[in-house]
Amino acid sequence: MNHTEFIDKYFLNIQLDVETIDVYVPREAILAAVKECMPALNGVLLDVGCGQMPYRELMLTANKNLTRYIGLDLQGSSVHDTSIADLHWDGETIPMEDRSADSAMATEVLEHSFSPQKTLKEINRVLKPGGVFFFTVPFLWPLHETPYDAYRYTPFSLKMHLEQAGFNQIEIYSLGGWNASFAQMLGLWCKENKLVGYRKKWSSRVIKRLIPYLLKNDVKDNSFGQHCMMTGLYGIAKKIML
Repeated sequence: MNHTEFIDKYFLNIQLDVETIDVYVPREAILAAVKECMPALNGVLLDVGCGQMPYRELMLTANKNLTRYIGLDLQGSSVHDTSIADLHWDGETIPMEDRSADSAMATEVLEHSFSPQKTLKEINRVLKPGGVFFFTVPFLWPLHETPYDAYRYTPFSLKMHLEQAGFNQIEIYSLGGWNASFAQMLGLWCKENKLVGYRKKWSSRVIKRLIPYLLKNDVKDNSFGQHCMMTGLYGIAKKIML
């Protein structure tokens, strides 16, 4: 599978099949969040923890207010290939001047930072005053990229970290409610269970039918009250104007 096919299959046009059943729910939700928040981004956009930059072409094509897309990732990551990134960093200091980016994004990145306050302050540093930061984080997800999996955020802790890093006008939303959470767990169980033969085939067939039904009837609770459940969170925040 070449790079374009990989991006299409797992990020931009994901289809529910046996191979993608574990990631289908979060990838669909994150893509919807990207499309929803994309109009708020403009000028020079910094993609922190860009990976294979799956949303680059989509954003540059669909958002005419973007003038440049800069992918940033770790130098020599032991977890995944980061060679495609435009810039590399040590996880501490972004190699960009103060106030040199108009917008920034970090999709499924902050959970891997053991010092989220430092990471957010560094993103804030390179943003211009009033610059917009778009983010997504998982809430219901197994350990991954171990041992570099640090946190699961509630909306309250995430808001606190953003405020302390110099952001305001913070908007945080749920990526999926109870039904989506159940669908996501079914997909993960289906991929990870040890069933074989007809048991594996039967369970996969049933779960593939259940997931679309659950998602169709999902309700996202953005009040974040008692017993609220979510698959993950997304939102935008702005660097405080001086």
